[in-house]
Amino acid sequence: MNASSNQGFPAGNPIANAIVIIVGALAIGASLVLGFFAFVVLASLLIVFAAIIGIRVWWYRFRLRRAGRRHPFEKPADGGVIEGEYRVVVEERRQRRE
Repeated sequence: MNASSNQGFPAGNPIANAIVIIVGALAIGASLVLGFFAFVVLASLLIVFAAIIGIRVWWYRFRLRRAGRRHPFEKPADGGVIEGEYRVVVEERRQRRE
């Protein structure tokens, strides 16, 4: 086997190797910085949406509580009577069978 001292680098030129290392380090650094800022932007959007949803839920609950306190024991204007018609279904089924 031929054991070379620079097996990890494609070129035998030390200047090309240095350029590859520098460009690689810059690419990794740039991706880390862009990834961090993308994370910050997404996290801030998530916090804003969570705050909006939280405020909406609080507002609906506040309105429901306020509406419940306004007239807690007030009866409907018609006295609370529900008018309507009904028919007994069980007896109709028995009559159909006979």
